[in-house]
Amino acid sequence: MYAERSTIPVAPDTFRGVRLSSAGLLALADLRSIAKWTAVTGSSSFLDVLFIAPGIHKQQSAGELNRGEYPPTGAMTTGYVFRVENEATVRFLQTVGKTGHLTNLVVETPPANAERGMSALIETPGITSLVLYSLGVTATVASIVTIVLLEDWWTLGILGLLVLARLCNVIIVRRRSKIGWKGASEPGERGDLLVLLSQDRWIRIRGLVDDLKAVTAGQWLRDKTALENFLIAFTTMVVYIAAALSENSSTAGSLVLLVLLLFSAAFLELSTSLSKGLRMHGRIMRTVGTPIEYRRRLDLVQELIQETGRDDWAIGLGMISRPLEQGGKGAVL
Repeated sequence: MYAERSTIPVAPDTFRGVRLSSAGLLALADLRSIAKWTAVTGSSSFLDVLFIAPGIHKQQSAGELNRGEYPPTGAMTTGYVFRVENEATVRFLQTVGKTGHLTNLVVETPPANAERGMSALIETPGITSLVLYSLGVTATVASIVTIVLLEDWWTLGILGLLVLARLCNVIIVRRRSKIGWKGASEPGERGDLLVLLSQDRWIRIRGLVDDLKAVTAGQWLRDKTALENFLIAFTTMVVYIAAALSENSSTAGSLVLLVLLLFSAAFLELSTSLSKGLRMHGRIMRTVGTPIEYRRRLDLVQELIQETGRDDWAIGLGMISRPLEQGGKGAVL
């Protein structure tokens, strides 16, 4: 009796003496690159489906990238004190903030003009980030073509499972990131916020009040529904199944998959790190100038109080005990 042969053809090993098995296990790497890119872009596009990188099953953890920090914030135009509730915004502020420095940012709505609007969107992540992102998408397409030419159907199926998992996560993120409650609209009003981040990082954000509310108030990713929880569990299992099946890939197919995952992870991490701004609910947040260093926090407080003409926001933030003209003591750090 002869053992039955597998009905699924396996591509011949191209590299004799070299054995690459289970390259798909790299897809299980505990990387947050996809989650970070989701936070930078404020949502997820269907083009992301073609960006296959490690950490597909970690995309829904994008809301945890702020490491639990919701920094106190003072509105220097009204004296109102609150917290920044948007996790993606907090995460962006953490990346641009610098200890002992004031970092200036602006929030704005892209121009309605198509050409100017596209220019603003390109400038937000930066041309370098967009090129790196495009390379990642191109790498996936090139890998699919190469695997088809190798006739390695096992590897093609594995890549198909990863694309399926990516698609499900993209759909869920798009559903969860729809704009929700942002408070009452205040058209035409301008705002000026001072955010006190941990590690003595100070952020000043200026723009229209409605734009500021869009990036700071309410939920970014709403709570998951029962169906979404089921789909997340399903896609996580799909990624693990793809990793388990990678043992059946040929050496050439495994090498293609390995190179794709390695380069995609590098492209996405660099693209996120080099991004010059944040996109959120149709608004753009970007840095202005370079961070300004202060010898102590009291110098910053006195300068901003003199500029804004009020100190109630500083009292509310605990930066001074009572009005300075009444002998109030400020932060001496």
